[in-house]
Amino acid sequence: MNRSAVSIIVPRVLSAIPVLFVVSLVTFLIMWLVPGDVASQIAGPSATADELEAIRSRLGIDRPIWERAFVWYGNLLQGDLGESYILNRGVLDAVLERLPVTLSLAGLSLVLSVFLGILFGVIAATGHNTWADQATMTVALLGLSLPDFWFGLVLIFFFAVELGWFPTGGYIPFTEDPLGWVRSMTLPAFTLAFTQMGVIARMARSSMLEEQGQDYVRTARAKGLPTRMVVFKHTLRNALIPVVTLVGIMTGLLLGGAVVIEVVYSLPGVGRLIVGAIQSRDYPIVQGGLLMTAAIFVFVNIAVDILYGFIDPRIGHDD
Repeated sequence: MNRSAVSIIVPRVLSAIPVLFVVSLVTFLIMWLVPGDVASQIAGPSATADELEAIRSRLGIDRPIWERAFVWYGNLLQGDLGESYILNRGVLDAVLERLPVTLSLAGLSLVLSVFLGILFGVIAATGHNTWADQATMTVALLGLSLPDFWFGLVLIFFFAVELGWFPTGGYIPFTEDPLGWVRSMTLPAFTLAFTQMGVIARMARSSMLEEQGQDYVRTARAKGLPTRMVVFKHTLRNALIPVVTLVGIMTGLLLGGAVVIEVVYSLPGVGRLIVGAIQSRDYPIVQGGLLMTAAIFVFVNIAVDILYGFIDPRIGHDD
């Protein structure tokens, strides 16, 4: 790695540290300030006061909040996210076990939303004010309007229950059965991607229309270049800059939206793990899961920031 690449990457990685610190602090404070008692969840409704106190002492939740925060950050600096209260295992192991499901869902959704969004945006821009423009933007508007959980249930009813093309839920690892993985992830990924596809389509259309009015595009057309070459070699490349910016933001939205989709499709991902942990007051799981998700989001945005220079070398990294 040359010196220029290091000067680009290192400052952005260092800038992620305070962001993750704030995320972890906010998560810690919120989880410990919400009402509820994890000791009651573990011991059951028939537990005595002494039994509850013994559980609180064993878990360390009877200590002052500042002391618990000190222990949390001390363990975090050593790569230890703590132990689950309910699962009786390490938080890091529990999250990493579920992470491939969430990454599969978010990754496939990102690919679908970017591909379909750019395709619809290009079709709408090249056929500006035609039926193609109206049709693609109507689909994009539907994507922005339909709630994910409702759209997911509709897809399950038609394509899983009525037609039987896909399973109603569950997850099959790619390493065990690639075709089964595709079948189990198609409906969840498309459900999650549909909203973001609409956002990208509208952004791509707007950016393409703006670029089509530039002098270099008119010059290319005046030289007699084929429309396909003008669109894909000249216009689209420059129009992708705001789309790439949007992709970085979308990563966080997809990771957040995965929580709902994992519940709807019964996917054993990090989002469903966090939901179950909230219900059972398993605070270490919630803290570790949210911190891991935030870390992925932050570093994906760093990667997108670095990618700008490859899409358009005119963009500098001097800041």
